[in-house]
Amino acid sequence: MNLAFWKRNKEGQSRKKKSAVREWLDAAIFAVIAATLIRTFIFEAYTIPTPSMEKTLLVNDFLFVSKISYGARIPNTPLAVPFTHHTLPFTKYSKAYSEAVHWPYKRLPGFTDIKRNDVVVFNFPEGDTVALEQQDQSYYGLVRSLGRDAVWEAYHVTSRPVDKRENYIKRCVAEAGDTLSIKDGIVFVNGRQAPIPPESERRYLVETTGDQLNPERLEELGVTAIPDAALSTGLFVYNLTPGNVAALKNFSVIKNIRPYFSTGLPVFPYDTAHYHWTEENFGPLYIPKKGATVKIDSSNIAIYDRIIRVYEGNKLESKNGRFYINGQPADSYTFKMNYYWMMGDNRNNSLDSRYWGFVPEDHVVGKAWLIWMSYGGGSIRWSRLFQTIK
Repeated sequence: MNLAFWKRNKEGQSRKKKSAVREWLDAAIFAVIAATLIRTFIFEAYTIPTPSMEKTLLVNDFLFVSKISYGARIPNTPLAVPFTHHTLPFTKYSKAYSEAVHWPYKRLPGFTDIKRNDVVVFNFPEGDTVALEQQDQSYYGLVRSLGRDAVWEAYHVTSRPVDKRENYIKRCVAEAGDTLSIKDGIVFVNGRQAPIPPESERRYLVETTGDQLNPERLEELGVTAIPDAALSTGLFVYNLTPGNVAALKNFSVIKNIRPYFSTGLPVFPYDTAHYHWTEENFGPLYIPKKGATVKIDSSNIAIYDRIIRVYEGNKLESKNGRFYINGQPADSYTFKMNYYWMMGDNRNNSLDSRYWGFVPEDHVVGKAWLIWMSYGGGSIRWSRLFQTIK
């Protein structure tokens, strides 16, 4: 009798059914390949590590990032250990990929382009860091104590390929071709005030009649406490959402609420001779668009230097007051890629484009899509599960 699990080869000999071990091995290999393809080309899981997007996204929100929205990138480094990013598990510095094969940037067609107000995951564009963003505030403390260059020197370990750099998540506030400016902490794009995300936070100076605010009531509102928030009797600094501000204005002890501006850190493009910008007052700045041409000279080369040299792979030199690109005199430059301006919703606690500049299109991983799990305060945040990200 010829049973279904028996087959005959060309010589007419019966072939035995695969062993259970062989079947499990085949199934495991298929599962790894399928999961790798899904992770590479369709969606990937991501965890929020820092408060830079609060209250839109919270630390330990677990997300799905859609790679098909903008079109999946073909990996730069296709030879890699499955389900890893850049480092082998349980090691500090062992690479989980090989650079024996390196493919140039190419992106498959997507459903849409990157738009203003999208929440985007991308590879960190300036240099390379050992750790994730950690606490953005810890970066600020290091900058203040050591200086920016010393921090970057401490963080830089090796130059990883673009697709193996740390993943960041921010909101796209300006897309390629836009002109951006920030005035007293308010973002303007093409001369119009940009939408303020309803759950975004910024620091406010809260003036009371002299009494402290009820901590239990603040906790109910989800108001973030800032260490040493009391500046003096009746003056406090809090991280507040627009909703928080509206609610606090109804408190009888509140006399006034206004934005709080602290001493700013040095910001992009770090050319204080030509740009006296701060994190709260910035621009106007043109966001480069593919095919657009700009004039370059000593007054703006700091803005475009990294784009020309690093992101688009040219040799840029300055000789006798003139600029040379790939050995040829140049007083203008035409961009090969689109660029974007990314900022955290927690504006006073975010390491973002104000400090390291533009995000090139080849660094974009995908669009933040869905919160599938959230954990904090010792329990699951049930109300956040399966929320789409806006």
